[in-house]
Amino acid sequence: MKDHVEGSGTTEDPWILTTPVGTSEFDAWRDEATDPPALRVRVGSTTLGYQLRCIEDLHAMLTAYGDWMPLGNADEQKEAKPGTVEAWARADDNPVGGFYGLRKGYRGRFATYVPPVLEHLGLAEVEHNPRNNRMRAL
Repeated sequence: MKDHVEGSGTTEDPWILTTPVGTSEFDAWRDEATDPPALRVRVGSTTLGYQLRCIEDLHAMLTAYGDWMPLGNADEQKEAKPGTVEAWARADDNPVGGFYGLRKGYRGRFATYVPPVLEHLGLAEVEHNPRNNRMRAL
């Protein structure tokens, strides 16, 4: 886990995190004023949103899974590899019955941006290799 992450996870003071592969920095924060409450992620000039409950839901799923799970990140337009965090985050049988992403066209890449949030919160361990990273619940 990164020793020092700036920010407190609010709109005014977002967390400054890095993707699992370590190539890109992004901001993330809780936006509880929206319906549904959202986890916002800003990458450059693009802001993505995922249902805020994804943090607890992903942790619960990984805890039940009990082992390392491949991240398998993919854009919304691409098929997610079965058995990955990305596939779970858009599966019909997950707790929200489909995509956690809130903005059509930008609902993918869950496995790129949400795992570092869980890692920062001390809920998961995430690998930081050049590719094929995995995560597990703590």
